[in-house]
Amino acid sequence: MSKILIVAEHLDGTLNPATARCVTAATRIGGEIHIAVLAADPANVAAQAARIAGVAKVITVARAENAHALAAVLAPQVAALAAGYSHVLLPSTTFGRDLAPCVAALLGVAQVSDLMAVDGPHAFKRPIYAGNAILSVTAPADRTVVATVRPASWPAAGNGGNAPIEAASLDVALPTHTRFRGLSTGKSDRPDLQSAGKVVSGGRGVGSAENFELIYRLADKLGAAVGASRAAVDAGYVPNDMQVGQTGKIIAPELYIAIGISGAIQHLTGIKDAGTIVAINKDADAPIFEIADIGLVGDLFQIVPELEKALG
Repeated sequence: MSKILIVAEHLDGTLNPATARCVTAATRIGGEIHIAVLAADPANVAAQAARIAGVAKVITVARAENAHALAAVLAPQVAALAAGYSHVLLPSTTFGRDLAPCVAALLGVAQVSDLMAVDGPHAFKRPIYAGNAILSVTAPADRTVVATVRPASWPAAGNGGNAPIEAASLDVALPTHTRFRGLSTGKSDRPDLQSAGKVVSGGRGVGSAENFELIYRLADKLGAAVGASRAAVDAGYVPNDMQVGQTGKIIAPELYIAIGISGAIQHLTGIKDAGTIVAINKDADAPIFEIADIGLVGDLFQIVPELEKALG
């Protein structure tokens, strides 16, 4: 039977929802599921992880060095924890993409990236070529599987669990060549882009950073997160942590509204798992309309204010 270790992603004492999506993927693999929480003070995050349905145990590693999620510091500890586990799973977020390769290298195995489907304990599917093809991957059955889980492909496991929490003490030497200097994040009262149920995104067609106020106002009316295409980010309209697409965030909201976005394949890769896609663009031949469930052809500077007014 498989024994699966999920490395929890968290920030400021809050568990990232991507961790619960990893639990769903782990249940498809089958076996006993444990979550590892590495932090300076893991108690609050561990309590949240213990409530996820399907989790058999939460393991905490409390060290002052774990106050910040540095891959070079966390990887030796995760590799040590991995002893006895058949699988080590991490979310395919910035955190997981940074940490998983380091863990795989320490364990001497090849990483499986962006796991989107499970065919068996060691057989998986993952997207390639910007999601235009699906690759079947078989990992060696006699080695630990280190994989990142594509959050957009899996629903989050629900609450209702009551897993025991166990503290682990690791005698692991940590490297000193990497140190934390600072973390800069945009402050916003809007929902988190990667976990939001509704997202409004703007593209090059919005025209300027000032015009992005249209996008923000509509998002606030809907209680939605705000995203952007790479073209809008490159043009300096918004910061790059709002970028949606192959080189940005892969998301799967219930509602995605693309405003002034033409729909390059790299952007479509980031939204193809969305429930309902609404596109507003003045170019009737824009590629975004090929995948949109609802398309509005017209001037966004007229349509968006009218839509905002209709929402009251």
